[in-house]
Amino acid sequence: MAGGMPGQARALHEGILRRQSARESSARTYARALPIVPVRARGLTIEGADGRRYLDCLSGAGTLALGHNHPVVLQAIRRVLDSGAPLSVLDLATPVKDAFITELFRTLPPGLADRARVQFCGPAGTDAVEAALKLVRAATGRPGILAFTGAYHGMTAGALSVSGDARDVQVARLPYPQDYRCPFGVGGPRGAELAARWTESLLDDPKSGVPLPAGMILEPVQGEGGVIPAPDDWMRRMRQLTGDRSIPLIADEIQTGVGRTGAFWAVDHSGITPDVMVLSKAIGGSLPLAVIVYRDDLDVWPPGAHAGTFRGNQLAMAAGTATLAYVRENGLAARAADLGARMLDQLSELSDTFACVGEVRGRGLMIGVELVNPEGTGPEPHDHPVPTVPARTVPEPAGREAVGPDAADPGPVVPEPPGSEPTIRERARAPHPASPELAVAVQRECLHRGLIVELGGRHSAVVRLLPPLTISDEQAMAVLDRLADAVAAVARAYEEHGPHRGPHHGPAQRAG
Repeated sequence: MAGGMPGQARALHEGILRRQSARESSARTYARALPIVPVRARGLTIEGADGRRYLDCLSGAGTLALGHNHPVVLQAIRRVLDSGAPLSVLDLATPVKDAFITELFRTLPPGLADRARVQFCGPAGTDAVEAALKLVRAATGRPGILAFTGAYHGMTAGALSVSGDARDVQVARLPYPQDYRCPFGVGGPRGAELAARWTESLLDDPKSGVPLPAGMILEPVQGEGGVIPAPDDWMRRMRQLTGDRSIPLIADEIQTGVGRTGAFWAVDHSGITPDVMVLSKAIGGSLPLAVIVYRDDLDVWPPGAHAGTFRGNQLAMAAGTATLAYVRENGLAARAADLGARMLDQLSELSDTFACVGEVRGRGLMIGVELVNPEGTGPEPHDHPVPTVPARTVPEPAGREAVGPDAADPGPVVPEPPGSEPTIRERARAPHPASPELAVAVQRECLHRGLIVELGGRHSAVVRLLPPLTISDEQAMAVLDRLADAVAAVARAYEEHGPHRGPHHGPAQRAG
């Protein structure tokens, strides 16, 4: 552990934090868990006002695809500043905007780029979500939206209505497939098949209470929901279900885009082409920028139907162009796939070693470690073993009443997907209940070891890693070592004192 900070640095650090606490909104979040005062940053590393250095695996909640202050980003920004070009131009055409759109369209999934339209929205991803919802409602003339449990799409009213923690009579909730906490209690391909059948039944049952919607919005990997990658087959199934019923499919790639998951766009893993893509975070190269890209036949808006004062941010477009091109030209998506797989493989040892680690999961450099209470029992959807039933006894789907995460039983057994085992996998018990207390303790211990991580998941019990795509192998090993050490310290404290007391800790370690 490092020694105490110099007196002047300590006074500056503590004074800024004290004034922030006194003057800023109580809605602030990251500042509560991460009491640091960044003053310099480069790549993966942040230096605080107190002189301490940290490895940043928060990356502006996924905004910094190339890390802090990457040279190509800084050069692009300086070029615009030095050119004398206007910095904010509403929706006027400029060479900077033209270059950004050209580079963006170069990366889009096949089948979309050739007939795409782009709408520049307000500066935040939630603004783009609002625009996407407005677009599909205008194009279809229908009001309803299909969204998924565990989703997060932003903090404005419309975006909240399709997120997992809000209710709206015009939004129908669908089960999002996952293995560890499958809403049907089975997981794997069978759980994903049940989720797909639930969706199909809801759409086709005239008594489901859900009329044909204006669109479906989904995240290819739920980030805030706990780093839950959607199975590729399920993604293809959602594309087929929506396409067959003329329901526009909206892919929220705000956090998953620009190489983060090991493909340039996360929908590329499944090979689908959505009708609308919602993009923000990394596309601005660390500066505020948000757009929707959509099929030209959806472009029914009259002039002025959607606008925003700060949709013409020239610095963000220049930084975004540089970022998109750098990721594409240097194969950083493939690099994220390879390094992410190696990191997941090493982190999986944590779940084998520590009972408080429920699951390690992710895709590319979007990684989550779920902390659980190994001695507790929780309100799981199905806390009893799922029986082994031969697939041949499967009934046909009966409708919404018989299938679903709220049903009294695990739902109907479905025919086995090709290549899978012939029976439903038995579970000896339900997953242990999530432990936000242990996750907070791990985050705190990471910070004291010079590692910045985020928490997410349904109960904020998932420790999340979102390192920049430029992270080196050596830096990745340092991140894994510090995280493993933090988990071990918390696990030891849990064994000694129970889940509500963490280990004794000293000041943060310098990030070398």
